[in-house]
Amino acid sequence: MKTLLPCLLILVCVATNAQSNSRFIGTWSGTLNVGVELRIVFHIKDTATGLSASADSPDQSAYGLKCDTIIISGDQLSIEMRALRASVSGKLVNDSTIEGKFNQGRDVPLILKKGEKVVKRNRPQTPQPPFSYRSEEVEYDNTDKSLHYGATITIPPGKGPFPAVVLITGSGPQNRDEEIIGHKPFAVIADAFAKKGIVVLRVDDRGTGKSTGKFQGATTADFANDAETSLNYLLSRPEADRSRIGLVGHSEGGMIAPMVASKRKEISFIILLAGPGENIVDLMTEQNVAILISQQTPKTAANAYGSLYKQIAPVIANSADSIEATNNSRQVLNKWINSTDIEIIRQLGFSTEKQQQDYIRSMVESLGEKWFRFFLLFDPAIYLQQLHCKVLALNGGKDVQVLPASNLAAIEAALKKSKSKSFEVKELPGLNHLFQHCTKCTLQEYGELEETFAPEVLMIMTDWIDKNVK
Repeated sequence: MKTLLPCLLILVCVATNAQSNSRFIGTWSGTLNVGVELRIVFHIKDTATGLSASADSPDQSAYGLKCDTIIISGDQLSIEMRALRASVSGKLVNDSTIEGKFNQGRDVPLILKKGEKVVKRNRPQTPQPPFSYRSEEVEYDNTDKSLHYGATITIPPGKGPFPAVVLITGSGPQNRDEEIIGHKPFAVIADAFAKKGIVVLRVDDRGTGKSTGKFQGATTADFANDAETSLNYLLSRPEADRSRIGLVGHSEGGMIAPMVASKRKEISFIILLAGPGENIVDLMTEQNVAILISQQTPKTAANAYGSLYKQIAPVIANSADSIEATNNSRQVLNKWINSTDIEIIRQLGFSTEKQQQDYIRSMVESLGEKWFRFFLLFDPAIYLQQLHCKVLALNGGKDVQVLPASNLAAIEAALKKSKSKSFEVKELPGLNHLFQHCTKCTLQEYGELEETFAPEVLMIMTDWIDKNVK
């Protein structure tokens, strides 16, 4: 799900005529705090035509990426990344430090250190060959050939056909492993399922990896169409038992799975991993409050911000354009400020006119996107109530993105009104949104933890499939 600050995917950059400056030549590393911590590395070189730069985002497995422009002016550095509508600017404060900011809709502080080695994060659960099952790279198209998908299908040993599932990723452009900060949860799930006799198809999101198309501008409904295309491919495989076909969706994927299953009779079961149950405005309000509290914001201030968010988000989503959204959200913010204690306003960073303007601008830019408009106005209950298949819904007890109590209760209430003859709803103590055992249970901790996916959750899912599907 979306968080307070959008996650980044560091992509492109190619340098043009920049004046060489030896003080800037070298490797510079820093960390972007965008809800989770993402390391970013810039390699600046001197060439015959001037300075050139490339970038790495090691926590997103993106390396050797180029930059559009790099400009040096005295102690000032500026790098532009046009495809991302992003930039880096900073000042050389000494021979080994650049202090500045990364901008992608909003400014994020960035300190770059020269010559720091980026250590590969330890991810012991990531499956390594040789595998005891068959792993096959596949590609296929949608019906009108407008989109091409890259995927991996894992097939158990022995004689099939087998129960089979499509894995559906959460929010943001993600590869087939749903990779985040070096973790590959979908690879871990596929490995566990294949060892238990279950075929798994995991797919690059549109515009990611080997899948074509444009992610930007697409909505959850478009991603549901992508999932249907993958379902059709899975149904074409002889190893997949057409009477035992399922979907496993994580986070936003837990919205998409019911959307697809509600209209496809071939689906016999779905598993929702931290899927939403309540309407999304309420979910996002709870998420923002929980994240602020996890970051040590006083509870009274966090709840006050939740009140603001719940008012301002639908106003922006329902506005005709950015001008109307800005004007309407300014009115909401002014009314909130006039009725809120001055100390809470200070704690939340709304004391100055600039802070208020920056907040409105960032909210309008993010919530005004086509995806976010659809997302915010979405009610999961509509699709959950139409289900006819078996359902397993799981949520980590320490999840601060999709809060377990309210969402599991809403899922259960909707399923009681559905045609599903068998469903199970379960909260799992001590686990976060990624189903890791957590200590601090903050977004930042995702990358600090070595565990990718709790082993007991893998067992719960495979045992449930064995009992209810096989």
